[in-house]
Amino acid sequence: MTTTPPTDLLRTLTDLRLHHLAENLDDLVARWTKARLGPHQIIEQIVRLEESERRRRSVDRRLKDARIGQFKPMAEFDWRWPTGVDRERIERLLALDFLGAAENVIIAGAQGLGKTMIGKNIAYAAAIAGHTTLFTTASSMLLDLSQRDSSRALQSALRRYTTPRLLAIDEVGYLSYDTRMADLLFEVVTRRYEQGSILLTTNLGFHEWPGHFPGAACVTALIDRLTHHAEIIAIDGRSYRLKEAEDRKAARPQRK
Repeated sequence: MTTTPPTDLLRTLTDLRLHHLAENLDDLVARWTKARLGPHQIIEQIVRLEESERRRRSVDRRLKDARIGQFKPMAEFDWRWPTGVDRERIERLLALDFLGAAENVIIAGAQGLGKTMIGKNIAYAAAIAGHTTLFTTASSMLLDLSQRDSSRALQSALRRYTTPRLLAIDEVGYLSYDTRMADLLFEVVTRRYEQGSILLTTNLGFHEWPGHFPGAACVTALIDRLTHHAEIIAIDGRSYRLKEAEDRKAARPQRK
């Protein structure tokens, strides 16, 4: 009876995408030999290890594609600081039930109240739960779309923002946008309408949107489609970042 040479065996395992087994073969064989596992037990161990490893790689891939970046977990959110925030509703959103109905989430409030932190935690929860997710700022997305110099390139870029189960658009309203950018945002919202969820954070009330999309005829229709099936959460209060800056300043030794 002939045996497969180790190098060929490793190559075959890699071709079969049994990466964890290929990378740890010697250690696993030693462990199973020491435990005196039978053939069926070894096969069962291989299946369980590869299943676990593939789930891990899948999560890593979704998190990479989501582009969430660094963020603080919700355990560090100071619920006492905002003068108005519905904790129960926000924690319910983290359960991701809104994704099943392709509903939107709109988080509105002044700067520095944790809108981005909440949005990133929801996006992270979605990616971990197995949903395709993309987190972006409004300015980054609209700049990307507006720079496409052909219809084909634009359609390809639009698919990037319309394909994920959850599209998180941060910081709508921090900059003013021209008519073309307003139309591009409307196109993204329209393509996702009742098909995929949008999580949007904004520092503006909807009555202020026309002023940040000057001359755009689509603003009313844009708001209508965003809010038709949406959970709208307002956060009231004073900037927490400003509070932290004031606290740091107060903690510095005073010069005499």
